[in-house]
Amino acid sequence: MRISLRFLVLGTAATLVASPVIGQRPDNQILPRSVQLQQQAEAHAAVGKLKEASDLLETSLAVDPRNRSAFIDLARIAKQEKLFGKAIRLANEALQLEPNDLDAIEVQGEAMVELGALPRAKENLAKLQHLCSSNCKQVAALSTAISRGPTVASATPPEVPKKD
Repeated sequence: MRISLRFLVLGTAATLVASPVIGQRPDNQILPRSVQLQQQAEAHAAVGKLKEASDLLETSLAVDPRNRSAFIDLARIAKQEKLFGKAIRLANEALQLEPNDLDAIEVQGEAMVELGALPRAKENLAKLQHLCSSNCKQVAALSTAISRGPTVASATPPEVPKKD
């Protein structure tokens, strides 16, 4: 009797611990509504409506924060808007979900180039070259960006005239 009571208690405890895990979705299964919002955002971005695309992508991430490609699309829009720090941060969010995401590494590296962080961009290039067994479009794009260098004017503060 005492043994069966122990098994009953252990079985109940195991069931209670495992119950929350049963209803969870796998990490690679993105909610369809999030994907639909992302597709709408891509259509807006294609015609140059970056603000609307950005809003839709943020909504997509609110629906499912594991939508890695929405982070990457949002980083690309930030890069187009010359918000390179934001692009790096968003690419970093995607890399936290999947550290070997080639597109996220590329976008982050290109934004680093624009900020003048060439050594860090070269680290991203080396990581891409390590991950790609053959020539990848991401390696070619980041290599081109590094060899081209920053395309925006350096952000030096204007000189303030001295008062006499």
